Amino acid sequence: MNKLTTYFKESVIELKKVTWPTKKETYNYTLLVIGISIGIALFLGLLDYLFTQGFQALINR
Repeated sequence: MNKLTTYFKESVIELKKVTWPTKKETYNYTLLVIGISIGIALFLGLLDYLFTQGFQALINR
């Protein structure tokens, strides 16, 4: 039980050392992640469409 108590005490001490982002930084990072996710989804969707069209052209040849 002593190790568990020590773990939690040390965790609290370490969490006090953390520099937490401001609300504005969190908002900006969230928008960045959403934007990049949408961009990658569009890119992968385009690749999927192009490969599907290419394979359909090969099959129907």
